[in-house]
Amino acid sequence: MEGDYPQDLLAREPAPPYEGEGPFALWHFSENPSLRRFRPHTPATNPDAPPAVWAVDTRHAPMFWFPRDCPRGCIWPVSTTTTEDRERFFGQSAASRVHVIESDWLGRMRDCRLYAYRFPVDDFTPHAVGGYWVARATVEATERASVDDLLGQHARARIELRVTPSIWPFWRQVAGSTVEFSGCRLHNAAPHPGRSTDGPGTT
Repeated sequence: MEGDYPQDLLAREPAPPYEGEGPFALWHFSENPSLRRFRPHTPATNPDAPPAVWAVDTRHAPMFWFPRDCPRGCIWPVSTTTTEDRERFFGQSAASRVHVIESDWLGRMRDCRLYAYRFPVDDFTPHAVGGYWVARATVEATERASVDDLLGQHARARIELRVTPSIWPFWRQVAGSTVEFSGCRLHNAAPHPGRSTDGPGTT
């Protein structure tokens, strides 16, 4: 089922819908089962940012179907993606979204159980980066759902999950391409032989 998506609020084109997406909602994913109240904080990766409570919408929630510290790269085509890049990144797949992790994280991916906390939509405004939303005041979750079998979650959503020894060869190709991308926890990735591990798009 495809949920309604407020595309006019986005600074970038959203990812394609996925199988079983469900309606628009805002979520926070955590391995902690006992959260309830979320207070604004400043991200360690962006100390100049004002304190905020961060949420991700349903369309982009699969980017968080991972252990919290797992480095991953997520890509999808947009209207400006060239034919060559569509073929390069998606030509051998029936999927329109591709997620990549490193093989050292596969065991933790299998064992991980997440908890999805749902937030009241009216408390949030869209962030400049499409898919993310922020609130400047304390927010209380209205619902908590368990999310396990993260490999199965990807399979059922028809999102391709690739496992590779090092994410960097893939990621350096992505950063210079016309696909849309989101990278998370890339500072935890295995070193790229002979290169700096500080890659573009790191969060």
